[in-house]
Amino acid sequence: METARRGFLTAGTWCADHNKLVERWPEEDMVVEILSEGVEGGGSACNFGIDIRRLDPAMPVDTIGVVGDDADGAVLRAQAEAAGIGVAGLHVVPGGRTNFTDAYSVRSSGRRTHLFHQGTSALLSPEHFDFAGSAARILHLGLPGIHEKMDGPWGGEANGWLHVLKAARRAGLQTNLELLQIAPARLRTIVEPCLGALDLLVINDFEVGAITGTATTCNGATDVEACQRAGARVMEQGSMQVLAIHFPLGALAFERDGTVTHRPSVSVPQGAVMGANGAGDAFAAGFVYGLHESWPVSESLRLAHACAAASLRDVGTTGGVESWRACLDLAEGWGWRH
Repeated sequence: METARRGFLTAGTWCADHNKLVERWPEEDMVVEILSEGVEGGGSACNFGIDIRRLDPAMPVDTIGVVGDDADGAVLRAQAEAAGIGVAGLHVVPGGRTNFTDAYSVRSSGRRTHLFHQGTSALLSPEHFDFAGSAARILHLGLPGIHEKMDGPWGGEANGWLHVLKAARRAGLQTNLELLQIAPARLRTIVEPCLGALDLLVINDFEVGAITGTATTCNGATDVEACQRAGARVMEQGSMQVLAIHFPLGALAFERDGTVTHRPSVSVPQGAVMGANGAGDAFAAGFVYGLHESWPVSESLRLAHACAAASLRDVGTTGGVESWRACLDLAEGWGWRH
C-alpha cells in the first residue's frame, strides 16, 4: 500500500454523542439512575479521525461532513480542531440541528444502546465531496443508512455512497466504508452495490451477515465459521484487497490472494470496561492505520484489537485510545484470549 499519498480523509457522520452511564438497562415503564453524563464527538468520521490522531499525532487527517451552528456543532468543531483534524470540509448549516445520539452504556455489562436524530446529516450529499486538493491516501467513509440524500440514488448510481467512492478512486484515494447496525435488509440494499468500489472493508459479525443475507450470530454469540463463509462471499462480490470482520472474541482478515488470518482479541479485565461505545471505530482505526504503515495484516489485526481494548476503558468514543505503542503495551499487559 506504499504510495506518495499519506494520511486519511474521514467523511460522513459527525454527530454529538450525549453519553450516559447507567448501572443496568431498564425494562419499559421502569426507572434507572444516570450515573454520569457528558457530550462529545461521535460518528464514524469523527471517531476514526480522532483515534488516528491519538494513535499517531504526526498522521495527517482531514474531514468532510455537515453540522449545524448549534451547541452540539460547536462541540464537534472544537474537538476536531483540538485533535488536529483539518476541518475545511466540515460544512456548517446556519440554523441546522446537528446529528445527535443519546448513547447509553451499561456499567454491569458493557453493552450500549443508541437513540439518534439524523439532523444535518440528512443534508450530506456527493456535492460536499471535492477530492481535487486532497493528498490523503485513504478515504474512510460512513455511515450508510442514516444520511437521507446519500442513501438515495445519485448521478446515475445506486446511491450517493457509491458515487463518492468511485469519485475518490478516480482521484487516487483508496476507499474504506464503515457500516452501522441498522435493519439487515436495508443495510444490504445500500451496501451491496458499493462492494465493487472498495479497497478495504472493516465490519463486524452482524454487518457481514446483513450484507450477505446469512445468519452469523445466534443469541448474541458469534458463529465464526458462518462469518468465514460470509467473508469469502463478500470477497467474491467486491474488489477489496483486505476485508476484516471483528467480534468480541477475535477477528478474521481476508486477503485477495486467499489468505485468511484469525486473531483472538485482548483479554480485557471486566473491571476495566466502562463502555463499548466507539470500540468498533477504534478497531477500524488501528487496523487501517497498520495497513497505511505497510504492516502485515496479522500485526494490523493485533493493533486493531489493542485499540478496541483501550477504547473500552472510557464511556465515550475516543477518550481511552492512546498512542499505538501504548495501546499495544496495554494489550500485552492484559494478555490475549485463546
